[in-house]
Amino acid sequence: MARPVTVVTGGSRGIGAATCLRLAADGHDVVVGYVRDAAAAEEVAAGVRNAGRRCVAVRVDTSVEAEVAGLFEVAEERLGPVTGLVNNAGVTGALGRLADAEPVDLRRVVDVNLLGTLLCSRRAAQLMTARGSGVIVNVSSAAATLGSPGDYVHYAATKAAVDALTVGLAKELGPDGVRVNAVAPGMIDTEMHATMGDPDRARRAAGTIPLRRPGQAEEIAAAIAWLMSPDASYATGAVLRVSGGR
Repeated sequence: MARPVTVVTGGSRGIGAATCLRLAADGHDVVVGYVRDAAAAEEVAAGVRNAGRRCVAVRVDTSVEAEVAGLFEVAEERLGPVTGLVNNAGVTGALGRLADAEPVDLRRVVDVNLLGTLLCSRRAAQLMTARGSGVIVNVSSAAATLGSPGDYVHYAATKAAVDALTVGLAKELGPDGVRVNAVAPGMIDTEMHATMGDPDRARRAAGTIPLRRPGQAEEIAAAIAWLMSPDASYATGAVLRVSGGR
């Protein structure tokens, strides 16, 4: 059988980087989508190649339709037909109450987390339905059901929309042989917290989590890898919560 070819957006750091490396270990050729840090993306790509898999890093702003089209075009030209997509690219904006948020930040969160996921899913659906198979995994968040008051309700709202997209698109693409699922991480210890201005946030939250610790990016990558695998062949429309019980 041909080796699976999987596009991972936001693949240069955190959950995305861990997912690229886990999928490579599971036999996937990987496209590392990134928006800013080319050096980090190339480091992840080197890790994929060290696992014996092919890899290409592609700069892409997933909220821009032309760049999304280019991402998939490069993937298919360099690695072959895309069989999988992990919609991981996402932003939170600064921590704080909605009343204090800047509209430009709200729009960016919606553009990346929701529009970007829609555009990437749309292009993947066009390619996969024509071939009669494929797998899409969206990275949602436990915030979709918790609401994240005082932190980022706007982010939580976009992730709730991603959950709705997962369910609806799974029903729409199921007859075409394409599975669509999501993973909803809880508090994960990644550099995302430093980016939003609170680097110790995950560690401080440990006492509110039933397992009494934040999760690791590799634990989310493992859940994504399972949903991408033949072992999950009858799973579609599922939102798999990986949140330490929170």
